[in-house]
Formats: sequence, C-alpha cells, structure tokens
Amino acid sequence: MLVSVNPATGKQAHEVESLDEQGLKETLDAVTAAADTWRKTSIAERAKVLHSVAAKLREQKETIGTLMTEEMGKPVKEAGPEVEKGAWCAEHYAEHAADYLKDEVIASDASKSYVSYQPLGAVLCIFPWNAPVWVAMRGIVPALMAGNTVAMKHDPHVPACAAALEKAFIEAGAPANIIRNLPIPTELAEQAIRHPGVQAVSFTGSSKAGAIVASTAASEVKHSVLELGGSDPFVVLADADLEAAADIATLSRIINAGQSCIAAKRIIIEAPVYDKFVGMLKERLAKLKVGDPTKEDTDLGPIAREDLRENLHRQVTQTVEEGADCLLGGELPEGPGYFYPCTLLAGVTPNMCVFNEETFGPVMVAVKAENAEAALELANQTEYGLGAAIWTADEKQALHFANELQAGQVSVNGIVKTDPRLPSGGIKRSGMGRELGPHGIREFTNAKQIWIK
Repeated sequence: MLVSVNPATGKQAHEVESLDEQGLKETLDAVTAAADTWRKTSIAERAKVLHSVAAKLREQKETIGTLMTEEMGKPVKEAGPEVEKGAWCAEHYAEHAADYLKDEVIASDASKSYVSYQPLGAVLCIFPWNAPVWVAMRGIVPALMAGNTVAMKHDPHVPACAAALEKAFIEAGAPANIIRNLPIPTELAEQAIRHPGVQAVSFTGSSKAGAIVASTAASEVKHSVLELGGSDPFVVLADADLEAAADIATLSRIINAGQSCIAAKRIIIEAPVYDKFVGMLKERLAKLKVGDPTKEDTDLGPIAREDLRENLHRQVTQTVEEGADCLLGGELPEGPGYFYPCTLLAGVTPNMCVFNEETFGPVMVAVKAENAEAALELANQTEYGLGAAIWTADEKQALHFANELQAGQVSVNGIVKTDPRLPSGGIKRSGMGRELGPHGIREFTNAKQIWIK
C-alpha cells in the first residue's frame, strides 16, 4: 500500500494499493502490447485523444488540485493553474506534433533521402512529487503523440495524484493501456526499467537518483532523458530594472514553497546595487504569508516531507555557521506540519553550503559580485546547469551572458520557466536530453534515415 501524508498536518492523506512484482510485470506487458496498435494510429487520431484529455483535466481541475494540496502541500492558488498548464501541454502537442514529427529531407547522393521520426514503443516515465500534474504531462504527452505508449511510475508520496491522472485519461476515452499508472515502491523501479518491453526511460528528480536510473538504463542499452537538480543563478547587474528584478526573483524563489528545480536559487548581485537589492528582496519576502495551503491568501505552503525540511534547515544552519548573515527567517516553527519560513541569507560566498548544494525550499541566497565578469564566473561556479537568468539594460552584455552561462536555458530580464513550445533541460549534473518543444518529442523517436535511389 502506498500511503501519502498531508505535510500541512503530518497526518495520513490517501492510500493506494500498490502493485507487487507480478502485477508490475503484467502492467508493463499490457503497455508493451498496446504499443503495436498505438504506433499505427495517425497523428490526427492521437491529437483527438489528447484534446479530450485536456478537456477532462479542466473539468476535474478542482478535484485534482485538491489532491496536490493534500499530498504535497501545494497552495490552492497554485494547484489549479498547474492542472491548466498540463491541459495546455496536451493541446499544444495535439496541434503541433504533426509539424514537429514531419519528415526531414536532407540532400545526398540519393534520389531522395530523409529522416523519419518513428515511435520506439513503451516508454517508462518516472516522476517526482513537486509538480504532480505538470511534470507528468510534459513527459507523458510528447511520448504519446510520438506514437509511444507510457508506463507512469509516479513518486510514492503522491499516489492519489497519479491515480487521478490515469483516471482522467481513461475517462477521456484514451485507448486501453496506452498509459498505465505503476503504483509501486521505489525499490521496484529497477525492475520496471529492465522490463524487456520498455524501450526508453524519462526521469525527473534528484541528480543522485538520476545517476542510478541512467546507469541502470545504460546497462540495458536503453535511451534515457534526465531532468535533474539545479542551483540556478539569477544575476542582477547594476544597470538592471531593480524593481522588476526583485519581483521576479521573489516569485521564482517561492513558487511551490521553493521546491522547484528551476527556481532562482543563487541571487548574484553586482556590488554597486548589492545592499539596495538585498533590502528590496527582504521587503518582498517579509510580506509573504506562510500557512494553510487550502486558503486562497496563502503564499507558501509546507515543505513536502519532514526529512526534506530537516535537510533544508541543516543547510541554512550550516551556512550561518560558515559566516552568512540571516536577515529573515531561518528558524524551525513550532506546531504541526512541515512549514518553513521565508529565509534570506546574505553575504554568501562560494565556500558556503547553500552556494554549493541545491536548496529545495523558500531560502533566498544573496551573493555579491565585484563586477559583471565576476558575476558570470560565480554563476558558472556550480556542478549544476539547469536554468539561469541575467538582468541588465545592456543588450550586448545580455547576449554575452546568454552565450556564456553554463545552463540548458537562459532567461534575459524574465523568469526561467518551462513552456511546451520550447525545449527544456540541463547540462552537467542537471541532466541530459531535452523535454518539451520539438526537441522533446523527438527524444523518444527513432530518427530513421531513409535513402532512396
């Protein structure tokens, strides 16, 4: 039995019966068998299914949103929009997959030569708890529209969310077994990867877990796409629009109580505006309300699990001991649930804990850079490379940073976000491969070269 805990209360939220090894095998066998039929459907037929799924998600937005709030603490004002974004993803690929997957003609010594993007078969998607609908949909939808079937192994801490997603596909009229939920404990994930019918693996989660998944898939000579952790730099140069930058830095850091891979995590500020900008951040963070995620006026809900909160507090405490200034928060609150206050650490340097480790929670880290080039060096001084942002009024400087920042995506004077229209992913320990956009749907295809004389 998979049991979820409401992080706002510490009490049991939901339970879902789990599969044993035989049940896992039978489910994966069914997904594998369905791939032979689904791959032969037209893109127009697949699109019709995905449009129906989008409509069903919108119809069940409140119900599914409530499950997210109960199982991982997402505030209600963020839960509904996440379901909407998942529906948008389904609609986007329904409308654009034909263009993304069209044959690519390449001139050669043949009468005609081209690349045909064809499905691989059954794809195993392993998802995290922090965005139960959006992260799942951005993995499921491109795979299905490419003609693959999907086995969804969601995080065991959000079993009801996973079950609700599968139910939405069924109720939308999706053909049997093109997507199946795998309610299994984490220890059975290796067996799922090694199932002979699984042709590829998509994984979103920590760098440590991603390395295990990738090595297991590689040992079976199976393709994998990994979207892993991040310690995203948010660089603010002296000529930036400081008001706008402070607003976006705050928003990026506190979405989902800071539990996001692409959140702004290291705020790197050029020296001439450092003190002013830190003051602006403190003012904004101090206004945010931490509390009951079922209330519309709550800005930050709880941390999803007690062990995650304990690790976050360790990172904060260690960094203060190493010499950082805690200007806001930093103390464990009393009472039920796994809440953590908005915390602002200033004077952080590269030798400190929060500069080098990914922080998954509402902890803002301010770092001073003497000049623009020093800021660029600090931004790249990390083992991660997921997203990055640069704020400046100088177009030439902005393009310089965009080219030199070591990240899978860079935002200039804006928030780093995932968008079904654009590819997303990381480098270094932040992962490999891409999700979303035309690049994401092609990850799980056979780019078959066809040569005709």
